[in-house]
Amino acid sequence: MLNQLTVQNFAIVQFLTLEFKRGMTTITGETGAGKSIAIDALGLCLGERADANMVRNGNEKAEISAHFTLQDTPQARLWLNNNDLENTDAINECFLRRTINKEGRSRAYINATPVPLSQLKSLGQLLVNIHGQHAHQSLLKSNIQLSILDEYADHHTLLQKVKDTYQGWHFLNKQLEQQRLNQQEKQARKQLLEYQIEELDAFSLAQGEFEQIEEEHKRLANSDALIETCQKGLDQLCDNDDVDVLSLLRNSVCALEKLADNDKNLENIVTTLQEALIQIEEASYDLRHFSENLEQDPEKFIQLENRMSEALSLSRKHQVSAQQLYSQHQKLKKEFKQLNNNDEQIQQLEKERHIAKNNYAKYAQKLSLSRLRYAKDLSQKISESIQQLNMRDGLFHINLQKNETQSMSPLGLDHVEFQVKTNAGQTLQNLVKIASGGELSRISLAMQVIISQRVAIPTLIFDEVDAGISGATASVVGKLLRRLGEKTQIFCVTHLPQVAGNGHQQMFVEKKSKGNSTNTTMVNLNKAQRINELARLLGADNITERTLANAQELLVQD
Repeated sequence: MLNQLTVQNFAIVQFLTLEFKRGMTTITGETGAGKSIAIDALGLCLGERADANMVRNGNEKAEISAHFTLQDTPQARLWLNNNDLENTDAINECFLRRTINKEGRSRAYINATPVPLSQLKSLGQLLVNIHGQHAHQSLLKSNIQLSILDEYADHHTLLQKVKDTYQGWHFLNKQLEQQRLNQQEKQARKQLLEYQIEELDAFSLAQGEFEQIEEEHKRLANSDALIETCQKGLDQLCDNDDVDVLSLLRNSVCALEKLADNDKNLENIVTTLQEALIQIEEASYDLRHFSENLEQDPEKFIQLENRMSEALSLSRKHQVSAQQLYSQHQKLKKEFKQLNNNDEQIQQLEKERHIAKNNYAKYAQKLSLSRLRYAKDLSQKISESIQQLNMRDGLFHINLQKNETQSMSPLGLDHVEFQVKTNAGQTLQNLVKIASGGELSRISLAMQVIISQRVAIPTLIFDEVDAGISGATASVVGKLLRRLGEKTQIFCVTHLPQVAGNGHQQMFVEKKSKGNSTNTTMVNLNKAQRINELARLLGADNITERTLANAQELLVQD
């Protein structure tokens, strides 16, 4: 429930503090006095769009704060708890504040904690429901009609299921479309890869093979020089009949070994020479073995040269080095496999999309059946209500059809049409075609009252929703709103004395000008003041005893 509203430097309000009570509060005043300013300010405090023009001329910023009690609002308390925004000093109280500077930038606070505007708006929807003066015009739109039915049926959870399954289907559908768009390009790439891989498969180059070919090719290319050099080296080391390195070294070792017995200083030298002798013998053995295994194989050389040439040709074609040709082959095979997997991905996406569509259809069908059931109930209640509002032969009907040809949407597959019969002898027709402005206002008001009784929001605001209504109908409207005010807090901006007189309390809005400054004020009226205000609303140029008596009759006493 809204306890207090403080408005500072907002539009033509300099400063205003309003205390509110339970029940129905009517707000009246001269035309143009600013009866809706408090509602506009509250709307801003609940997260509505801010504008620099809202700041009073000559001031740096506007500030609006609202104080709510939450004893009867468990959903709001839960929301605050879930978002760590509870008022730790008083758990059943909540303070909202909004500031706007002259540049149009705004800040929002919940219980003195700065919050994004989205959070302020989310909480505000649990605290106050504002029915604007042009709400009956939006009633002609099909999407608004559908949302009214869903709100009455409390379809929030079911609608979320439909939206979630729709989003799942929509996401998969987009993925599938993208995969198919790329399919032609991928198919061309796949054909090229298939040709390249077949060519590389046929060549069948093993890992590290090119390096081996290159090494063996080099050896065969230089085999004559290698054989000649090896023979010469063997001759110098050990095969010369006259003199060679091994013979000379053996002789030196033998001679020095004999002398080492006489001089111990020669022992290290002898040891070194003996080691050198062993190494030369081993080197000679290895050189002989190498020389014996050298071959001159022109046929093999040609084979190696041809394979190396083909490898170099393929490497140029694939724009890699010959050493990278094997890894390029593996890379192409991996890409080809992935493209094959892409076909499988499309098949899998088609299966998943089919499942998602079935899930959507399940919840959409459940939503349709629920809408149909509540449409009958709401139609009957609205019919009864508008008949009470001096449309005695009025009949309201919600025509709900499941459109099988309609594309899937996050709101389901239903098409809704509000139909009405306003006079005897007429047939039901679309609301757009038959209802006058006054009739539309009464139908809209009946809906808002009926839906408000089902929605657990503690404060309801009706901003001139009685426009186009007068006489006996206005009296019925006033009584209807008063009965609703017995259960919840109601604010009603009105110009009708029959409605204003039904309020549990009444506030008067007045605009005053002084020099170049204009200021709007709002005050609570006592009983005598209310009677005078009702008399003014009755349209009397001069308030007489008779006018005051009529006004007193309109004032409903507690």
